[in-house]
Amino acid sequence: METIQINSLSDLDDAAAKLLKVVHPNRIVCLYGAMGAGKTTLIKSICKVLGVTDTVVSPTFALINEYSTTSGEPVYHFDFYRINKLEEVFDFGYEEYFYSSQGFCLIEWPELIEDILPTEGVMRFLISVRDDGGRDINLME
Repeated sequence: METIQINSLSDLDDAAAKLLKVVHPNRIVCLYGAMGAGKTTLIKSICKVLGVTDTVVSPTFALINEYSTTSGEPVYHFDFYRINKLEEVFDFGYEEYFYSSQGFCLIEWPELIEDILPTEGVMRFLISVRDDGGRDINLME
């Protein structure tokens, strides 16, 4: 996969569409990047491209938000930034989401739950902030 470049906010939907082309048929999308790199903003655009009409916000305190596409497909948005220990993830039944065959799982701060991510069906992307303020998205090996 070539680097997906985002030079301005107007590039976001196109970048989300390019990312989704690479992701299919994998269901779990992990977004890595520093605080402020644009993980939540990218997820908003991914949801828009998928046809989500709900308001997409970061589930920082709830850990997970569920949205639906216009075709009724679920989209799960996780933000693990505030977890203190892995047991918190066990408490909400992550297995139902990660091992289901339906919907997308879009994950912010996946490095905090790396040990429980499935071994298949997961794609990892790094969002890097360039010196000019733009963003680069690269598939992690």
